[in-house]
Amino acid sequence: MSTYGSRGDVEPMAALAVTLQELGVEAVVCAPPEDEFRALLERAGVEMVAAGMAVKELIAEAKANPHITLPERARKVTSRQYEAVLEVAQKADVIIGSGLMPAAAGARTVADQLGLPFHLVAFQPVTMPSPYQPPVAYPGRPLPPDVTDNRELWKHDAESMNVIFGAAVNDHRVSVGLPPVPSIRAYVLNKRPWLAVDPVLSPWRPSDLLDVLQTGAWILPDTRPLPAELEAFLEADQEPVYVGFGSMAMGNAPAEVARAAVEAARKQGRRLVMAKGWAGLEAIDEADDCFVVGDVNQQKLFPRVAAVVHHGGAGTTTAAARAGTPQVIVPQVVDQPHFARRVAELGIGVAHEGSVPTSESLAEALNRALGMTRRAQEMAGQIKTDGTLVAARELGVA
Repeated sequence: MSTYGSRGDVEPMAALAVTLQELGVEAVVCAPPEDEFRALLERAGVEMVAAGMAVKELIAEAKANPHITLPERARKVTSRQYEAVLEVAQKADVIIGSGLMPAAAGARTVADQLGLPFHLVAFQPVTMPSPYQPPVAYPGRPLPPDVTDNRELWKHDAESMNVIFGAAVNDHRVSVGLPPVPSIRAYVLNKRPWLAVDPVLSPWRPSDLLDVLQTGAWILPDTRPLPAELEAFLEADQEPVYVGFGSMAMGNAPAEVARAAVEAARKQGRRLVMAKGWAGLEAIDEADDCFVVGDVNQQKLFPRVAAVVHHGGAGTTTAAARAGTPQVIVPQVVDQPHFARRVAELGIGVAHEGSVPTSESLAEALNRALGMTRRAQEMAGQIKTDGTLVAARELGVA
């Protein structure tokens, strides 16, 4: 199993690995060498093979060297992922790839070289060609402003992927004795990609553009207790609000975002549980109404808060929906605007307008979300939890 990206790309792979191991199948996950990911996979009892460089280091390197183009960075990601996967795939029966496109291409190349089946899995729907949605634009390749036909826009998307990733992927394939491929997108998606997203939160609408298997979300059970200090904070008063942005750095304004979150909660008369995340959010003063946490068990925490304010990653959106807790999504990139729209359409949350909240805008959104508690609780039981078993059945092992 191969992935390269944020925690939202790694944790679902760990979930499938656990299910496969429970069914007697050995599973190894190639993932970025982040300490957070090592700890997660170790807790799950899943072997991890380090792939490439830490994502945080990759991001820092890109910021420090803006002259290095995206195609050049793609070359490194492709070859590094290929090397990591090749190291452990010699005795494999199947390779499952996810994460950044060049990393998934590196894993697919190993599958071709070893003659193994390959399955691409996505944990969000917005990179899957569909006439019902437009693609997400790549840096330097904006969508044509005068084109509104989604089918034409997906043709542009295929061209963009060839422009950005084509040389990196095909030069690497040729270097290991394999022929180039004409379409990078079709090559990586393969014949029937998997969509590991909850069908209530984001149902896939079949079309002639792509045959997709929607398995449902891959959820890793978390049995960790909450820290004693957090338990005491939760029990001290009415339910607080949770604010956390996961693997998002929140641009250059983490301090402003933290202040907006604290002040918005106070405007609603609520205390706050704030997750540091990759943005490094911290309390803004010495008041005792804000409790800052690191990596905690969201499955235990979310049912005990009044609302969840987050970035809109698939994993956090699903966790809040399962908990029956209303949410405010402050979307940043890629699939997050999609999930913001979906929770608003379902009536279980609010889509914040803009990626950098103010105390006023967040307080207003939070006020609306708190009125959606009953609807969120009604929807909670509809979220499916058997996505990994569906995938295991597709592999013929369940």
